[in-house]
Amino acid sequence: MSENISARDRILRSAHNLFYRDGIRATGIDRIIATASVTKATFYRHFPSKNALIKAYLDYRHTLWIDKFAEALERHRGKAEFALDTVSSALHEWFDSANYRGCAFINAVVELDAALPEVGAIAQAHKTAMAQLIGDLLPASAEREALAGAVALAIDGAIIRAQMDKSPENALRTLAVILRALQTQ
Repeated sequence: MSENISARDRILRSAHNLFYRDGIRATGIDRIIATASVTKATFYRHFPSKNALIKAYLDYRHTLWIDKFAEALERHRGKAEFALDTVSSALHEWFDSANYRGCAFINAVVELDAALPEVGAIAQAHKTAMAQLIGDLLPASAEREALAGAVALAIDGAIIRAQMDKSPENALRTLAVILRALQTQ
């Protein structure tokens, strides 16, 4: 990692990559410290516990993912027959990435919700932000928020399916059917 990156950022980026790739429980503090090239004292100065690092990781992941998703939606806007086709196009980019391992927030809830209940609240806030971006694609109506929530739920299903299948094709094909059905109601 670059020497211009602060120790805190090296720790956070290392945790992000390891937690997302290998899982939060499977990744120990010593491994993060070694990957970030910091001392234990430096680690604990920035993150007094693994739980504090997990929360920072999820905040960091949220910002990265929402920014990329919003940018992809904007890039695909206007190229689609249906407004919600932009969602499938944006997700296709993510699902096809070499390091795709599903939704970090769904994964974190599955791993940690019982041990660290704040993870559920963080994941819920992330999903709400995702639904708001989707709602921005839809025409104003009394059903806009409910429709955006339905699309977000369908996306979560597609995320899990793509992760299980190790290929995005079936998930994206099924998601496209759901999105068109929802949009034409």
